[in-house]
Amino acid sequence: MRKALWLLAVCAAGLVTIAAGAQQKSPATAPARKPAAVAKKAPAAKKPMAVPFSAGERLTYDISWSSYLTAGTATVTVQERRNTGQSQAYYIVAEGQPTPLLSKLYTLYYKADTLLDAYTLLPHRGSVYSQEGRRQRTKTTTFNQPGKSASYEVKTATTVNKAMKMPANTQDALSAVYVLRAIPLKQGDTFDMPVADSGTWFRVKMRVDGREMVRSGVGTVNAWKITPTIVDTKGKAASARQMSVWISDDARRLPVKMKAEVAVGSFDFTLREVRAGLGRP
Repeated sequence: MRKALWLLAVCAAGLVTIAAGAQQKSPATAPARKPAAVAKKAPAAKKPMAVPFSAGERLTYDISWSSYLTAGTATVTVQERRNTGQSQAYYIVAEGQPTPLLSKLYTLYYKADTLLDAYTLLPHRGSVYSQEGRRQRTKTTTFNQPGKSASYEVKTATTVNKAMKMPANTQDALSAVYVLRAIPLKQGDTFDMPVADSGTWFRVKMRVDGREMVRSGVGTVNAWKITPTIVDTKGKAASARQMSVWISDDARRLPVKMKAEVAVGSFDFTLREVRAGLGRP
């Protein structure tokens, strides 16, 4: 179950492409002199990136596993847009747990959260809390995007810290899902991006296969099917497992379905319910 929730985010991650932010320089020309009486214009106010979600949005998924029609549920919520020093960020939380029947066999709870900058759509921090039986663990990655680095912490009965280098514009798995929703898609597109997880980073290559009609709890919708491939730092496929994600082709850009073939069976995430946030279409 924990692996499946992580795969949900990874499936979407590879499609996220973030602009490097470097502006093109215009040809060098002598600046025109302005009359002394003309006041200088104030710099344009920085605007948040346009996204199809807002604070208050809540997505609820049914999770099926192999022969279990419903093995668990997952919710992903944009809890708020908060001030973070000199910027603002969306605080997004994903939670997953098995059905009451399966929870009697094995206690499991999973929570991931991220602070996604509203202006750059890059994460400030991402964390994962897991409870498996009596074992509890919290993994936190704090990003230094300008420095292309991050600090990673694992907290169990003890605490272990690690400094890590990473490429520019690295996402965590949960933030990548939400940035994906803001990316225009067309058939045949391919993308790749770095994603940080568990104190390291990897690259996900994604292919937009086309549009399909997908049934979900919010109706039958036209959605883009995206196929990811996880590769190592040398560009070789790191896993032969098959994964797919479907993003609705409408203003909401909802992840309506995710599918992952893993060693313990096949997991399907199907969107059951949507609670729109403030300002949503």
